[in-house]
Amino acid sequence: MGLFSPTVKPERKTGILPSQQIRELIRNGKIVSSPEIADGQIQPASLDLRLGNVAHRIQASFLPGRSSPVSSKIKDLKLAELDLTKPALLERGAVFIVPVVESLSLPRDIGGKANPKSTTGRLDIFTRLITDGGWEFEQVPRGYSGNLYIEIVSRTFPIVLTAGVKLNQLRFVRGNPPSTDGILEQLARKEHLVYYENGGGPERASVERGGNKPVDQEDISSTAIIDRGLRTTIHLGGPRSGISAYKARKNSPPVDLAKVGAYEVGDFWESIASPSSGRLVLNPGDFYLLGSRERFRIPPTFAAEMEQYDPSMGDFSVHYAGFFDPGFGYGGEGEIKGTKGVLEVRAHEVPILLEDEQTVGRLVYHKMADVPEKLYGQSIGSSYQQQGLALPKQFRTTPKIELVAAP
Repeated sequence: MGLFSPTVKPERKTGILPSQQIRELIRNGKIVSSPEIADGQIQPASLDLRLGNVAHRIQASFLPGRSSPVSSKIKDLKLAELDLTKPALLERGAVFIVPVVESLSLPRDIGGKANPKSTTGRLDIFTRLITDGGWEFEQVPRGYSGNLYIEIVSRTFPIVLTAGVKLNQLRFVRGNPPSTDGILEQLARKEHLVYYENGGGPERASVERGGNKPVDQEDISSTAIIDRGLRTTIHLGGPRSGISAYKARKNSPPVDLAKVGAYEVGDFWESIASPSSGRLVLNPGDFYLLGSRERFRIPPTFAAEMEQYDPSMGDFSVHYAGFFDPGFGYGGEGEIKGTKGVLEVRAHEVPILLEDEQTVGRLVYHKMADVPEKLYGQSIGSSYQQQGLALPKQFRTTPKIELVAAP
């Protein structure tokens, strides 16, 4: 090359951006915020978004689109305003729109996808991100420049919110990286992705990989359940399993999201004993927390997202806080042997029968653009690294509970 040959910039890898690249976007003014973004907002593969100072109560939710900016929709539909600079009560079932503190001016090759944080989902707070001119909820188009808004509907409990509370997280994606079972199978050959209670798991004897080469015992628990992601099943346990589910009580007092370990479990949740039949009937309109039978591991080079196994099942929904950070159930060096997924489950119009080991979702793995400088776990204050059937962090970890037999 000649003395004055142009410098060729290295190609940036596609995938979900890790924490250090999110910091780079902040430094370069691609993510803007006043007050400044705190270090604790930056997660291994996402950014926690903070609520602004005002919550707008509106008549009804609305579909995203390019007909008018979100601010115009708020003006047309607004019923009232709540000042979030002090604790404010959001009643159950009411629809609110809250502008987010952070705004974006993204490069052309970077977009984003949002989802509720784990605690938000476990409290049955329905939230979704809206952009100006966007066609879909939760999606930030590549190259987006503008403000962000969060729609909030607390479906089970009245809640108390203040400005700065973090209900949603936004992950940034460069390019359009594939998420295929082929990639997942390659990962499963290198990493043990799933563990089961008491060594259980899928049928072992008949499982084979391409070319009729037998799968060894260590690999089966991962490769045998790959079906557009890792199949996820419900654990309803047996007579020794204790609690198999929590069902939210109706007409409970408000939950202040700023408090941790402040509330007695029995005032808000009914604890359901593991049914000897291995079956549980979900009542329409009720909200349940259940655990997966699988203990999942997310290596540092991947993140994951829980999806419903069959979205066409309109009367049944599972896990709308579905993002798993790199290091979940894995640790820094692979020292953790998996962590259960806590599934937020609701039957809509008709009663639904769930059975032990029934498939209800799939965990889809997405490649990271690079290994994050920090991983999910205790060192960064992650709340659910080695959870069992864990309630939201607002509730006491050593509850006084009375078991109720499953219906």
